[in-house]
Amino acid sequence: MSNLRTLGEFIVEKQNDFPAASGELSSLLSSISLAAKLVNREINKAGLVDITGAVGAENIQGEAQQKLDVFANDNFKAALEARDQVCGIASEEEDQAVSFDKEQNQNAKYVVLMDPLDGSSNIDVNVSVGTIFSIYRRISPIGSPAQEEDFLQPGTEQVASGYVIYGSSTMLVYTTGAGVHGFTYDPSIGVFCLSHENMTIPQDGFIYSINEGNYAKFPLGVKKYIKYCQVEDTETQRPYTSRYIGSLVSDFHRNLLMGGIFLYPSTRSYPKGKLRLLYECNPIAFLMEQAGGKATDGVQRIMEIKPTELHQRVPFFTGSNSMIDTLHEFIKQNPDEY
Repeated sequence: MSNLRTLGEFIVEKQNDFPAASGELSSLLSSISLAAKLVNREINKAGLVDITGAVGAENIQGEAQQKLDVFANDNFKAALEARDQVCGIASEEEDQAVSFDKEQNQNAKYVVLMDPLDGSSNIDVNVSVGTIFSIYRRISPIGSPAQEEDFLQPGTEQVASGYVIYGSSTMLVYTTGAGVHGFTYDPSIGVFCLSHENMTIPQDGFIYSINEGNYAKFPLGVKKYIKYCQVEDTETQRPYTSRYIGSLVSDFHRNLLMGGIFLYPSTRSYPKGKLRLLYECNPIAFLMEQAGGKATDGVQRIMEIKPTELHQRVPFFTGSNSMIDTLHEFIKQNPDEY
């Protein structure tokens, strides 16, 4: 136990990397870990208490809200407001950005964007889900309410991002631009402990993750890449293994550790893609790049896209460098074809 480092201790150690933060970013990350513990507790009770299933309402994207979506959103929002380091939040579960009213919050430097419970429909069948978060320094004047412009920043401006995966163990993984670090929750002592320091993705992989049920609706370049993944070739260790959970955090976490590619292309039904740039793609892209991989929309780097709206959707591809590069070749050879 003498070498055990908790999330709090590790964050304090790394504060020297960000002297301008003055401990505020550390406190903000601590508030995220607190909310994650509360959500983890409820997820572990799913099936024993009335926390599973839909609430009978839809979010702004027209998706049925699950009870745990609402619970997670409320708890993360409350935890972030309570610490006074955040002037406002934007959430996949909120129609508009939320500006915190207290004077202490309006004097804060940061805004947080989040998907409070990614893959929440999987709760009812006991499949891993997660929380995704992204932190930016505000650009509106300190001392005033948070403005929409604070949230519509490209991913290159992220100060930190991360996710919590609620699975066989609960892990919090984050980056502040100086590597990717993972912490596993120890329920016996109630803390996240460093378990994966300086996580990196293999430069090549053997896993591809995509919902092949939508194959007929995919662009031609993506279809051809999938067929490439399936064809036997001993030199490139194909065929690759298909693994798709349907929870972005879960699929990403596996590929980060083992090497692979995650694909969520546009389709005829969703020509602009389906994943959200601000709540899912940018934070995951920041993590992937810090781990040595790539994240694109098939043409350009995800983090260089200038957002135009809070709930903007984009095609999303992320993973090992060589796999992304090969995908790009197929897309270039078959532009805009279905």
